[in-house]
Amino acid sequence: MWVAPVGYFITFEGVEGCGKTTQIRLLAELLTESGFSATLTREPGGCPIADQIRAILLDAENRAMTPMTELMLYAAARAQHVNDVIAPALADGGVVLCDRFCDATVAYQSFGRGLDRSTIDDLNRRACQGVFPDLTILIDCDPALGLERARSRIEACSGPREERFELEALAFHQRVRAGYRSLAESEPERFAMIDGAGTVADIAAAIQSAVLARIPEGLHAAC
Repeated sequence: MWVAPVGYFITFEGVEGCGKTTQIRLLAELLTESGFSATLTREPGGCPIADQIRAILLDAENRAMTPMTELMLYAAARAQHVNDVIAPALADGGVVLCDRFCDATVAYQSFGRGLDRSTIDDLNRRACQGVFPDLTILIDCDPALGLERARSRIEACSGPREERFELEALAFHQRVRAGYRSLAESEPERFAMIDGAGTVADIAAAIQSAVLARIPEGLHAAC
């Protein structure tokens, strides 16, 4: 088990189509240009075994998957991802940027699906192996707008149609958004909630300000 990471772990969260994937890429570019050693990754996925689990989780053909099966697959993918990618990068003193992490499981599987929160918290604790975010950027977005953006992206994509969650009813995504907001309210010292209704440039500026105000100076130009 990896312990005592010395890097800085930033996660990005939000409903489908909130713009977090664009924003995490922009932040990674900024940090790299500024001399930080930055690792950009995502969940589910991020390493070969977890990527195979991702294909199962997001395939719309698997809509018969039970909520508990879904939860277990997310935990399995996370355990492998932490071991193979996140913990080693943190141990090297770098900045890790992850597109979704354990908060997504609480928002989607507890608030969205209605699974028992204590079960989810226990699985997250085991899968994370002592690694938890130092800072979480929550891009808050109207789920209706986010779904419209997400579906447009899927239609324009030539790769696999990762749309199992986009096919859920709007009410599901509204519960997920409420879950994220609840998490942010419960841990204001960790979360930075960003309004997702602005332009890409405005959102990026707000995120950069939040990150640069908190990231330890000792990590600058690491590695």
